[in-house]
Amino acid sequence: MMKFHHADVTTVQQLTPGMIRVTLAGEGLTGWKSTGVGDEYVRTFFPPGEDRTEVPLPIPTEKGWEWPEGETSSPMRNYTIRAHRPETGEVDIDFVVHDGGVAAAWALEAAPGERIGINTPAGLYEAPDDLKWQLLVADQTGLPAALRLAETAPTGVRTRVVLEVPDAEHEQPCGDPNAEIRWVHGGNGHGPSRLDEIVRASLSELTGDEGELPGGYVWVAGETKVLRAVRKHLRHELKLPSTPYKVVGYWTERAEEWRERFQALDDTVRAELSQMWSEDRDKDEIEDDYTAKLESLGL
Repeated sequence: MMKFHHADVTTVQQLTPGMIRVTLAGEGLTGWKSTGVGDEYVRTFFPPGEDRTEVPLPIPTEKGWEWPEGETSSPMRNYTIRAHRPETGEVDIDFVVHDGGVAAAWALEAAPGERIGINTPAGLYEAPDDLKWQLLVADQTGLPAALRLAETAPTGVRTRVVLEVPDAEHEQPCGDPNAEIRWVHGGNGHGPSRLDEIVRASLSELTGDEGELPGGYVWVAGETKVLRAVRKHLRHELKLPSTPYKVVGYWTERAEEWRERFQALDDTVRAELSQMWSEDRDKDEIEDDYTAKLESLGL
């Protein structure tokens, strides 16, 4: 069962014009354990009121969590862990900052002594045991996880990282000098994303035939709708099994507008979409049908 922890802000660092690193520590993190997976993420809870040290946490249940009756719920967002230092108990989370949004607004004003909540982490990256090379592609939101994956890559594994950021000011160093780092400028809500093009070109260069990925693994993170084309290429055009790749939507452009349109759907349609994930069949097939249904609805 997952656990929830209070975490105290100890330091705040402006890494680039678009990213702030918040370091967390404190007695509340006693018992918090990293999975060791480079793209592990936590549900991050923010103060619901003006007191930035008061963060109510939910009660864990067998199916997730619930809020105590009468308790004000804390706004929640998912974030990856950039680093964990068990010797000091410190955890780093890098926040992409922009106008609007609960998490970005909080990070822009974050200061030592304030508090947030985080839960038990979970990772999505699952490289094969015979891993020989990997391709890590992400926009700015997936940059922290991509760099950590590169820095924790097994010895001898060739790692190419291609990161799409708004411009050169948003580039960051990688702690692994052996990783092949490439930067592409654009996307990230400032213009059309090239993540699909990047994945196609990188795989063609790395494999030569775009057919199979012997000893390889592809990990891609970015804007949800942009990644639909990436997943289609890997699953349907290359006809790869699901094991040698992971495609993860980290954010949705104009998310509030998207949520409003989703909530405006007929109740029966939303129920149909929700029911899909309870069906006893292949999860990849379900995702195919779910995405197709969303696209047919203009979402």
